[in-house]
This record gives sequence, C-alpha cells and structure tokens, in this order.
Amino acid sequence: MDAVYAPPQDPLVILHHDHEVILVDKPAGLLSVPGKGPELADCLISRLQAVFPDALLVHRLDRDTSGVMIFALTPHAQRHLGLQFEKRYTKKTYIARVWGRLAENTGTVDLPLNVDWPNRPRQMVDHENGRQAITDWRLVRASDTESRVRLMPRTGRSHQLRVHMLEIGHPILGDPFYATGPAREFPRLMLHSETLQFRHPDGGKGTRVTAPCPF
Repeated sequence: MDAVYAPPQDPLVILHHDHEVILVDKPAGLLSVPGKGPELADCLISRLQAVFPDALLVHRLDRDTSGVMIFALTPHAQRHLGLQFEKRYTKKTYIARVWGRLAENTGTVDLPLNVDWPNRPRQMVDHENGRQAITDWRLVRASDTESRVRLMPRTGRSHQLRVHMLEIGHPILGDPFYATGPAREFPRLMLHSETLQFRHPDGGKGTRVTAPCPF
C-alpha cells in the first residue's frame, strides 16, 4: 500500500437525493469515513456533510472501491436502512475485472472469512473461526488474460469479494492487498459497486440506483 493518502479531488456525484436518503458515486481512492490521524480526515462523508450537514452513515465501501453508497438524511432513515443491511434485505451488484479467464459462466464462492490479524486489514479464509461469506458471480466477457464479472454478494464481510476472487484463482486486477505480479500493475482496484437495491425508508417502496462503471 502507498504510505501517502492522496484521495482524488473529484466533485461529488449525486445519483439520487430526496427527503430521506442520498446516494453518491464514491470515487476509488477516497475513504468512506475518516481514518486514524489528521492525514486521513478527508473522506466521503465529511465532503458530503459539507453540503448536506444532516447526512448519516449507513454502510461503507473500501477505500479502493468505487460506486454506489447510500447515506441517510434522518435518524429514522438511518435505522431503517441499517436494519435492511443487517438482515440482508438490500441487494448489491459489483463489476470487477479479474486476472485470467474464468472456465465457467456462473458460480458461487462459499468460504468463511476472518481477519488476518498479523497482516491487518487483510482478511483470510478461516474454516474454524471465520464468519459465513457467500458470493455469487456471473461472467460478462473474457479474454485470454482477464475476465469481466458481475459479483452479487449475499453477505457483507470485509474484503469479501477481493478474497473470494483470489481464492478461486482470479484476483481482482489492481488489488494492492491480494493481487501479485502483473495482476497488481493497474492504476486502481478494478472493483465497482454498480447497483444498490433497497426499500425506501418512507413507505418501503423498492428502489434501485446504479452508478455507471468507470472501467
């Protein structure tokens, strides 16, 4: 990992905004929330709160991942959405470019994950003490050297998609933690949160928001 945190200075991209929620397209390289220390203070929620002071955190995306994030604008919405994430009522899809050609068109990775304590924040497969983690995937297209896949996580573990792709032999391109050699030599982590489906806190209507994939 680079020692210096130099987040992109792109303007906020608002995907949806109403009286209860706001959805933003997070750029790769920007923390969702502040890190430890003043040098890690710049983050998406602080930028958002500069424009929408009532914005409240609901979930996070890894620093290196881009795409859809939802924030609440009322305590009611925060509770409502938090429960949806906890009970897995939300549905998320990601786009990733991974190393190598996948042999199948679809598949599921069901491997429990736990923190790799000596190498934090890395995660690892841990069949004894890990928490259940399940990822469905579908091939979009492939060349001889890489594949474009759509990832549909059923659970929301830290680094889940990154570790699961690594474990089936296809690390996500540009991953500073899990990719090695030529697979790592990309300008960013090729992982993007494409869509988020949720029940709107005001009335429960099913809502789907998409952020176009930048790669």
